[in-house]
Amino acid sequence: MNILVCDDDKAIVDAIEIYLVNEGYKIFKASNGMEAIEIIEENEIHLIIMDVMMPKMDGLRATMKIREENNIPVIMLSAKSEDTDKIMGLNMGADDYVTKPFNPLELIARVKSQLRRYTTLGSLETKTNVCKTGGLVIDDESKTITVDGDEVHLTPVQYKILRLLTANAGRVFSIEEIYEKVWKETAFSPENTVTVHIRKIREKIEINPKEPKYLKVVWGIGYKVEKL
Repeated sequence: MNILVCDDDKAIVDAIEIYLVNEGYKIFKASNGMEAIEIIEENEIHLIIMDVMMPKMDGLRATMKIREENNIPVIMLSAKSEDTDKIMGLNMGADDYVTKPFNPLELIARVKSQLRRYTTLGSLETKTNVCKTGGLVIDDESKTITVDGDEVHLTPVQYKILRLLTANAGRVFSIEEIYEKVWKETAFSPENTVTVHIRKIREKIEINPKEPKYLKVVWGIGYKVEKL
């Protein structure tokens, strides 16, 4: 995996590089947003760690530019801790936000989390706006779901769960995986939360929720949408 670290503070870049190299990643380095964009255009980059305040082109503008053509995960770094700054970074297209000074082990954990999400979901989601298995069709552009031609209405969270499972039809997801991918945070005892949403989804998409055709449990492992 190739990771681009972009920060005008060379000491911070070098420190991050040490930790990431120890984890087996290949590192590319940039000191401003313009350099970062040039590196991305010439190399296959799987994740970007981007500082906010930099000369020539700051991290926010660089992230906006990157998002025009690429869905590479971006983790923003900033000395600012106010919620408004975090919200601005996320609205510009960042996937995560880490405030300086940071714990290197926390940064590594966030890097691994974003890479897992990108490799299992990110590239797949950009290939098509429609997920289909049997009579279950999800149109991600219009955010509509139909079953055998009839539209069903889900809450945003229910939609995300079903979208995740349908896009990966046949693959079993544990409850923890579902929670972390949908809620985008570490799962702590998520069983009740996920199970309730699964039950409600079944009630809306299945003819007989007790004998589901699409959304099935794999006992002791998790849930899957059947590949039909």
